[in-house]
Amino acid sequence: MDNDISLAKSSPLVRSIKKAYKSGQEDEALDPIIMADPTGQPLGRLENGDYVIFYDIRGEREVELSECLVNRDFSHFPVNKDLHLNFVTMIEYDSSLKARVAFPPEGKIKNTLAEVLSKAGLGLLKISESEKEIHVGFFMNGKSNEVFPGEERIVVPSPEAVSSYALKPEMSASQVAEKVSLKLNDPPYRVIVANLANVDVLGHIEDKAAVLKAVEEVDRQLGKIIEDCRTQAVTLVVTSDHGTVEEWLYPDGTVNTGHTKNPVPFVLADFSAEAPERWNLKKGGELADVAPTLLALLELAKPPEMSGESLILNFPDEEKAERRVLLLILDGWGMREEKEANLIAEARTPNFDRLLARFPHALLKASGEAVGMPANTVGNSEAGHLHLGAGRRILLDRVRIDRAIQEGSFFRNDAFLWAMQGAKKEHKSLHLLGIVSKYSSHGTIKHLFPLLRLAKELDVKPVFIHSLIGRRGEKPESGAAYVAKVEEMCRSLSVGQVVTVMGRFWALDREENWDRVEKAYRALVYGEGVHVS
Repeated sequence: MDNDISLAKSSPLVRSIKKAYKSGQEDEALDPIIMADPTGQPLGRLENGDYVIFYDIRGEREVELSECLVNRDFSHFPVNKDLHLNFVTMIEYDSSLKARVAFPPEGKIKNTLAEVLSKAGLGLLKISESEKEIHVGFFMNGKSNEVFPGEERIVVPSPEAVSSYALKPEMSASQVAEKVSLKLNDPPYRVIVANLANVDVLGHIEDKAAVLKAVEEVDRQLGKIIEDCRTQAVTLVVTSDHGTVEEWLYPDGTVNTGHTKNPVPFVLADFSAEAPERWNLKKGGELADVAPTLLALLELAKPPEMSGESLILNFPDEEKAERRVLLLILDGWGMREEKEANLIAEARTPNFDRLLARFPHALLKASGEAVGMPANTVGNSEAGHLHLGAGRRILLDRVRIDRAIQEGSFFRNDAFLWAMQGAKKEHKSLHLLGIVSKYSSHGTIKHLFPLLRLAKELDVKPVFIHSLIGRRGEKPESGAAYVAKVEEMCRSLSVGQVVTVMGRFWALDREENWDRVEKAYRALVYGEGVHVS
């Protein structure tokens, strides 16, 4: 990283980013920085008829910014109604979005857990904070917005009146637990899925004290849920989608605010059984095994699409009534034997500790190839919930795109060629918008650089780059290093110019915080921000 920055010591843009660091700003919420000409006019703004490629690969955080840029009926804040952009997204962010999609969905993911339960006539309830609504909804249903017959959802608002969740690490966990307790008394729901978001959300903030409070709050609510399940004779399954704060530091001692490669817990506490500790489980598995295990508990046949396997080795012989099952997802709760720099181990977690000590449990792979990602890569909430619900391994879009680059089809992609050839023919600007990071669940410069090479090959000019930065799993002040790396690539190819840098906090919202999105919009379209010439 330091070498990357040294390459661009003379870059006004990198100097401006480093100046912002000195003033107390961090990558995640960096105020927009805009390149300007000597007269102070912003360079490379989005203008009528321009072509835009938004190369991020998640979608749930990209869709709000995309909507305000392309939807003519957008009304959440004032936009330029005369601005018509030719828009390309790397993957499908939303089927209603007016955009061409470079890598469209390969097909519907059939027979997810929610769909199987619906076909069996079993009631399903999902409970989460708004921070995780899309994960237990859209991703867990196979990247689909469909709500199946018999499926209901309760979304508890995450705290709004705080500038940072570090000020309220408890978030809305107690309200989620209250909803769980209430609905455990509601017989129509044979299956409840609940998510406690704190550990993952706080894990992205460099505040150890707040993280410890978040872990302990999750454990506190877990204790209440355990007692409710015991009282109601409900089968409790506790797991996670990926790890985070159990590996709080990098080897060099800097804080790791990203996800990890560590396994996650799977605990089965069947309070409907006379001796719940008598269950036998496999010692290991992966997230795709969770849905088949739940179906086994409910005595439902696993559909052929589910390649995951039940983790249960034996069922107790005793007769029992129809089970009711609660799947509790402790978001971001990873397992790591080492105690050093392990905030899960450092926090006071008596309820989780007792649960793990008494009941059968296993460790599940939640990263890399086990969740459809490249080998040796960290897990994330998208892949985690997708695999929890799908019950099979599903290749994520990142892998599809990486393979397309390797085999060359990336450079023949119809959507990319349409945008670049259109910009060249019509003498319009080409804009490349997205995250700049070596590895982010939202995107990577490894996808930006091939786009620049294609623009070079097709002799497209001008090409403007709008860089979103944010330290999730990155070292401090890495945004400047990545911008420097992009500028160096532009110089080596003699194509492209970085004209916007801003923190992802503004551009990648997913809870309709339209004031944030408006700030990103006004930077991209009007050039509002700190000008650098």
